[in-house]
Amino acid sequence: MWTDVTVTKDGSALHLKGPDGDTGFHAIWLRDNALDAATRDAGNAQRLITLADIPKDLTLSQAHIREGQLHVIFAPEDKACAWPLGWLADHAYDRPTAATPLPDRVQTWDAALNNSVPTADLTELQSDNATRRDWLAAIRRYGFAKVTGMTPREGGLFDIVDLFGYVRETNYGRLFEVRTEVNPVNLAYTGLGLQAHTDNPYRDPVPTLQVLACLENSASGGENMVVDGFAAALRLRAQDPRGFDLLAGHPMRFAYTGGAGIALHSRRPIIDLLPDGTLQGIRFNARSAAPNTDVPFADMADWYAAYRRLSDIIDDTAMEVQFKLAPGEAFIVDNTRVLHARKGYSGAGSRWLQGCYADKDGLLSTLTALETAHA
Repeated sequence: MWTDVTVTKDGSALHLKGPDGDTGFHAIWLRDNALDAATRDAGNAQRLITLADIPKDLTLSQAHIREGQLHVIFAPEDKACAWPLGWLADHAYDRPTAATPLPDRVQTWDAALNNSVPTADLTELQSDNATRRDWLAAIRRYGFAKVTGMTPREGGLFDIVDLFGYVRETNYGRLFEVRTEVNPVNLAYTGLGLQAHTDNPYRDPVPTLQVLACLENSASGGENMVVDGFAAALRLRAQDPRGFDLLAGHPMRFAYTGGAGIALHSRRPIIDLLPDGTLQGIRFNARSAAPNTDVPFADMADWYAAYRRLSDIIDDTAMEVQFKLAPGEAFIVDNTRVLHARKGYSGAGSRWLQGCYADKDGLLSTLTALETAHA
């Protein structure tokens, strides 16, 4: 941890020094992130000031470390503030760029994960916070998880969403049926096999979580598969850096007009990156792709080559985890990252799943609260 502090000559910043190196903080950042009761509400931690309340000529007039805290005085306010050094370490922005562009606490995977699919029993999830915390953490880490021990009943999948948040209703309703229909409005409602894909890329924003629960499954085939879209994107980057940049640098168009009064459209890249290069999301769904009109003529051939290469990576069985749901089992996927698929199934027997959507912010909020309570 840091043991010394120096302020720059102009007072615009300070540097904390210790055995592990130096870390810098600007005066404006420190003032904006002050923890005192006049700056932050004690109950909800929301900021009580705006930038207009901070002097434009703000500087640091004093700074020292005492009893595990950084103490400073701001000029011209003559305002004293303090931060625990641990808090500053958790929020430091003066840090090296990550070697792998993955979000925090995310781990990529491939078919090797078939041997250890994250799974939990519904009753234990409902009754034991430690089990629920670990299961939610697995979803954050891998982007998917299974649930067992459910009663195979209509609407039973809502019990899963109740573990962390709320159902996101769409034009498909609060839930949708996944079984063979005579004149389906969506190919998911047939016995055809489906390439691994993310759902609803034509929405903006997309539903960030999907739950699929099994009520009946005596048909031959119909195994579910999941593929880590982040792992696929990184594999593409290793094989074809320019292709990766093309899929991340140009939007693709998606559309769905499968019912009366419904015309959904979006314009987003297949590989979604934050400005610092961190992977933010994947949108991949050939069934919902609209004509692409946003790639320059000079780049279109290479864009399609990269699109094909990514498709081939996604189709590679070395990338997929496969399982066949039994009645009373379900799985949840992070729809911004994990692609899901289904093998074709025959008309013999029956296959009935129900699905619904939810949003990841509720899951991450619940997880953070559980982790804080168990810290």
